[in-house]
Amino acid sequence: MEHYQFLDMLGMVGYEKSNKNPMKKILVIGSGGAGKSTFAQRLGAILKLEVIHLDSLYWSSGWVEMPKDKWRAVVEDLLQYDSWIMDGNYGGTLDLRLAACDSVIFLDVPRLICLQRLLKRVALYRKASRPDMAAGCHERVNWEFIKYVWDYPRKKRPALLEKLKSCSQTKSVIILKSQADIESYLANQRISHSAIVSTTD
Repeated sequence: MEHYQFLDMLGMVGYEKSNKNPMKKILVIGSGGAGKSTFAQRLGAILKLEVIHLDSLYWSSGWVEMPKDKWRAVVEDLLQYDSWIMDGNYGGTLDLRLAACDSVIFLDVPRLICLQRLLKRVALYRKASRPDMAAGCHERVNWEFIKYVWDYPRKKRPALLEKLKSCSQTKSVIILKSQADIESYLANQRISHSAIVSTTD
């Protein structure tokens, strides 16, 4: 039986496999405004893995949602790929994605930071679509979404932590709680990946 250790270093809290197998299927989750897409892009560039932004697939131009049954089929197909970094929440398919991944990274960023980033995002993309969003979905923030982000620590986070705890014996689970944690984690991944590449050259 593999051994696991609880991480409480560099401000991180979570579980990580002690055998240090390379990460090939990585979920990135967190509240709106936590920085999931940006983090996924940066990690993908380090690990040389394809990044899948779920938002860009779920929404069509004009903020039209994909039917739930079709969306589930799309996610099931994506999970068949040999490797990926997948960012997004979408609770209806989270169990599927947790079962398929080998690693999950939860950006547990304070809600005030999340809200600040949302407002900045609106200012930057008020008349355009974000790079990680479907074309024709100009950035928007309404009261319902603001309330969702504000309530996330109380309404969504506890159940999510329970899910992560339950899968921590078979997955690498890492929780990053601040931008400093994020930068430290990415720096460590950059060093580790460079070391792996140099030993295989």
